[in-house]
Amino acid sequence: MIELYTWPTPNGVKVHIMLEETGLEYNVHPINIQKGDQFDPEFLKFSPNNRMPAMIDTDGPGGEPISLFESGAMLIYLGEKTGMFYPTDDRLRYETICWVMFQMGGVGPMLGQNNHFRMYAKDMGHEVQYAVDRYSNETRRLYGVVDKRLADNDWLAAGQYTIADMATFPWLRLNERFDIELDEFPNIKRWHDAIDARPAVAKGKEILVEYREKANAELDPKEIQSNMFGAAQFAQR
Repeated sequence: MIELYTWPTPNGVKVHIMLEETGLEYNVHPINIQKGDQFDPEFLKFSPNNRMPAMIDTDGPGGEPISLFESGAMLIYLGEKTGMFYPTDDRLRYETICWVMFQMGGVGPMLGQNNHFRMYAKDMGHEVQYAVDRYSNETRRLYGVVDKRLADNDWLAAGQYTIADMATFPWLRLNERFDIELDEFPNIKRWHDAIDARPAVAKGKEILVEYREKANAELDPKEIQSNMFGAAQFAQR
């Protein structure tokens, strides 16, 4: 059984989608990052970088439990465990890993910083126009990289729908947050619509969304902003 510790952010959604696509049984444990659950000592025991998602597979290698953090590593693990959406051919597998790492090292951090400075830092009264401009430009550049890749490929890697697509889709679907119209990137739009139409993706996107809305309604907006801004400072120490 997969015990999944998560929240409906792009990094959480990518693992939600993979679990739904594979049909593995899993239990969801909400980690409300707007409330600060990611700093709970019990959570830090298996997610030492105070980030979600994280998971425990009670039936890991050799039938023994294993814990994992970092969403990209979780996708690779689940791909290997199930033999699904993760090519066994060496060349195609490494091509897939390259695009997963592209998401982990580029798309996630850059779009995440863009979102942070647009949504939270400004509301906390910080002067951040330089940061907004920097990360907005990098966000648009990364959309361009993906659009160029998809001009001659239906999917990001291996000529098939893989964990690379699952990793990247939850970030690029937030284009409106970054003042980007998908019509500007027609290849991404085609790819986005194909993924968005998958039933498992629809289910994965909705996990904990109602829970988040209800939980956040009970918090003062300034408390949410403080927790999110504090989390970013904490992570830099």
